[in-house]
Amino acid sequence: MKQDQLIFRNLLNYSGRFRYLLLGTFFSYCVFSVNAQNFNNRPKTPNDDLVSFQVNDDGSATFRLYAPDAGKVELGGDVKAEKIEKAENGVWTMTTAPDINPSAYRYYFLVDGMKVNDPKNPMVPDFRPMVEIVPEGETLFWQKKDVLHGLMSIVYYESDATHSTRRMFVWTPPGYFTGNEKLPVLYLLHGGGDNDTNWPGQGKGGWILDNLYAEGKIVPMVVVMPDGSIPFHTFAKDLANNIVPYVESNFRAYNDADHRALAGLSMGGLEVLETMIYYPDQFSYINVMSSGWWTSQPENYEKYDKLIKAAAPTLKSTLKYFIFTCGGSTDGASKNTPPTRDLFTKYGVESDYSEMEGGHTMYVWRHDLFNFTQKIFK
Repeated sequence: MKQDQLIFRNLLNYSGRFRYLLLGTFFSYCVFSVNAQNFNNRPKTPNDDLVSFQVNDDGSATFRLYAPDAGKVELGGDVKAEKIEKAENGVWTMTTAPDINPSAYRYYFLVDGMKVNDPKNPMVPDFRPMVEIVPEGETLFWQKKDVLHGLMSIVYYESDATHSTRRMFVWTPPGYFTGNEKLPVLYLLHGGGDNDTNWPGQGKGGWILDNLYAEGKIVPMVVVMPDGSIPFHTFAKDLANNIVPYVESNFRAYNDADHRALAGLSMGGLEVLETMIYYPDQFSYINVMSSGWWTSQPENYEKYDKLIKAAAPTLKSTLKYFIFTCGGSTDGASKNTPPTRDLFTKYGVESDYSEMEGGHTMYVWRHDLFNFTQKIFK
């Protein structure tokens, strides 16, 4: 078996086992949590703005968990709490001894004796449990088949937009490292509450691409799955000014709009819209999956009406394929998609529309990826 078929071929058949905290003389911790398509409108709780971990001036560490109904909460793992308190609002606070040695520590909470991972830790999306429910004896288009597999790589890059080191997954087709031709690139974005592991993991992006490539249904391409869990406009800047240049400098990729595609689901769809409006000459193929600006926020439509009007001439000359997709009547974003699409149509930016019943779920978005990749770069 060739090297690129061996390395990391099973990289994504994992469930995360380790949780890391970086402790040192200087510690910076920042979590931006966005749930762009929260359709439940649930009441606000102390958990929404909870900072679950911090390093204190005396070198101790404080951990927090919102568990209002728990009778007992303890800190487990490589660190122990010297002081545990429960506030009236249901937030438990656990503080260690001072002057902890700078290191990486694993931890968890014991809630009435049950082991619980910190739901506020930004690495949580890396380890969410997952099961596959499929008809007996069938192998679906998103499952692993006996075909040549591409390489799914984990790539770290420096971001000027966030002033930090960020991570992304990159799929390259079988034979990529033995070839010399340049390839087009699809940038594929996840939804709110997830990170760059979502498409390779729950989305089964690698298996879908492997199977389509083996069947000759897609052209050879590079597929980049970045971490979009930052503010929309910041992500658009990161994508245009950091991610795309990094990919085109470190992979055999074309460096023009004709060979770039952009797709994203839910929150990722809003990031697609943000990117294509502010960088209208950068992508020729666009798929907005289960997304659109909230109809309950007319100020967004006023803002983007002006921006789309300004971007429309460039978009019309750049776009080769533009589609909105949705999960039918049970998709919570279905009411937002048509008026968002209408804004583009208003200024002559035409798009296709497709929907299938399945709701606001990965069941639908896998089909979107399956269909979109067969349309692009041809």
